[in-house]
Amino acid sequence: MGNDTESTQRTESTQRTESAESTVLAVAADSALVVIDVQKGFEELGFWGPRNNPGADENIAALIDVWQGTGRPVVFVRHDSSKPQSPLRAGQEGNEFKEYVAERRGKGATGGGVELLVTKSVNSAFLGAPDLGAWLAGQGIGQIVLAGIQTNMCVETTARMGGNLGYDVLVAYDATYTFDLVGPFGWRRGAEELAQASAVSLHGGGFARVLTTKEIVAAAR
Repeated sequence: MGNDTESTQRTESTQRTESAESTVLAVAADSALVVIDVQKGFEELGFWGPRNNPGADENIAALIDVWQGTGRPVVFVRHDSSKPQSPLRAGQEGNEFKEYVAERRGKGATGGGVELLVTKSVNSAFLGAPDLGAWLAGQGIGQIVLAGIQTNMCVETTARMGGNLGYDVLVAYDATYTFDLVGPFGWRRGAEELAQASAVSLHGGGFARVLTTKEIVAAAR
């Protein structure tokens, strides 16, 4: 019985993965780019530790430019940490968006696109203010593209919740990054290993399609 159950689970997982990979990528005309927590505080590596994917910021900027250039909606998410020692706590410089994001905010709106700022103090962008789900529903948006920080934290949590809520979720893997982390039993995992595990769970589990920035940009154009 146990082997039959495991075999069924593997088959279902494989089918979900093959189905996701065989689908032709289409980026909707009203697809919303959700830029998660691209804040100065994440530059404080003495606090966070080693990171992966040094090219993430360039890819995030490219996605914003394409979304704004094509008049698609962009959602900027900011994490207002309630933890006293966090570089992301409200009122601190680390709470501010990185310069390249701050410089781009508002440009989409002037070009006819729609922009939204969501603030939150937990992992999911769907649990911030204003209510992201309500805003997306009001705009008639059914597809979201996620980019930002951290891959296995706020990006993954938002992707999982978005998938559960019925959105078509695309994750621009190389437009995200994370940091080394220590878990239970003294287990330590490197940033790249954590990011890959997150991508496998999201994509293989059917929560989202995990793609490269190049693939998404090509489809959006």
